[in-house]
Amino acid sequence: MNKIISLLKQKKQLLTITAIALTLGIAMGYWTGQLTPTSGEQKHSSSEREVLFYRNPMNPAITSPVPAQDEMGMDYIPVYEEDKNDSDPVGTVRIDPVTVQNIGVRTALAEKQSISHVVRAVGRVTFDERRLVRLHPKTSGWIEQLHVDKTGESIKKDTILLSIYSPQLVSSQQEYLLALENLKTLGKSPLEDIRRGAEQLVESSLERLQLLDVPQHQINDLQRTGKIKKSLHIHSPASGVVMKVGARQGQYVTPDTELYLIADLAKVWVYVDIYEYELPWVKVGDKAEMQLAGIPGRTFSGRVGFIYPYAEQATRTIKIRIEFSNPDLILKPDMFADVTVFSGMRKEAVVIPAQAIIRSGTREQVFVVRAPGKFEPRTVKLGITSEGRTQILEGVEEGELVVTSAQFLIDSESKLREATTKMLEQNKNMGSTEVMEEQIGDTETKQKQSPPPPPSEHNHQMGH
Repeated sequence: MNKIISLLKQKKQLLTITAIALTLGIAMGYWTGQLTPTSGEQKHSSSEREVLFYRNPMNPAITSPVPAQDEMGMDYIPVYEEDKNDSDPVGTVRIDPVTVQNIGVRTALAEKQSISHVVRAVGRVTFDERRLVRLHPKTSGWIEQLHVDKTGESIKKDTILLSIYSPQLVSSQQEYLLALENLKTLGKSPLEDIRRGAEQLVESSLERLQLLDVPQHQINDLQRTGKIKKSLHIHSPASGVVMKVGARQGQYVTPDTELYLIADLAKVWVYVDIYEYELPWVKVGDKAEMQLAGIPGRTFSGRVGFIYPYAEQATRTIKIRIEFSNPDLILKPDMFADVTVFSGMRKEAVVIPAQAIIRSGTREQVFVVRAPGKFEPRTVKLGITSEGRTQILEGVEEGELVVTSAQFLIDSESKLREATTKMLEQNKNMGSTEVMEEQIGDTETKQKQSPPPPPSEHNHQMGH
């Protein structure tokens, strides 16, 4: 019995102590709550922005005044009240540095550089028509000997090509020798007309030999020896490569016979076909570069020499002619080449990487870094594009940073913010209209509730 009473006393003491501790805990909690602000108050006091409403992450037109979730379980995004003194353009995006690094934002500097429109096409190497020589004899005769009898040979100017026997050349030599003898006889005549006539006869016969392409060294031999030569030489009128041999030894030839085709390959032409839409860019004098599969590792530089005034009916292309120097004769006619024409040169142009441009169909825009983590959308006017760079005519200045990667993620956020801003402005305007309508309604209500004016004396009499 004593043990039971003792246990009851201990239990009573334990309950008393527990009650006292609980009372003290409640009192301390109440006192602490009076001194310490709530978490919401802390958040409100520490933040300069206030949550206006919550926006559906998939449809910005759907909003909620309290936190909510969409059908997919995604939390609504809080929309904060922007700083009233903020003058940033609509659509400006602010991203914290950690997010900027996580989404891989990269930037590039807008710089002033020389840029040109690039036209790429396949070209074909051919002869420079101005350096082609087609050699025909000036008189009929028989070829006595061919000194150059193979195509592809390189020759120099005045190289002896062949020896020809021609009766006309023999008679012309005889006339020249007779004229020389006549001049010796009559050159000392006291009569000036006779002396002058002898001199003119020598001059005319010598000119006849020269017109028949008799070389000067054989004329000198004829004057020195006084002996007629059966075969006369035909020399090369220019340096180059023999492309064709049109006659063989012993063959009878006439002025219609093409003896040789000689091409000077020190300069060559390259024909390139360009499309109609590229024609406005290409001008005579534009720089061009050429590379050939048969000559790896080497780039040839040239200039556009001529643009043909007609188009090819089948391909709807226009032929242009580009001139290249070929001092080592490494470029061969009929070789194919990859040609790049740099046309429409723009000097001191503001250029940015082409991947920085967001093309929406109706406009082009870029994102400019205004501050760390602050990106402003800019509508730009584009110029020409070349080698991964684009000229900016309007919208970006030299020295500004533009976003070159992850700009599509920033663009999505920018469009959402722009839509939200427009919606806020619309709601604000609608709110002003509602206030005005409410004021008008209150006025009408007061007028209806006010008592009617007392009847006048005149009305009272009319009533009687």
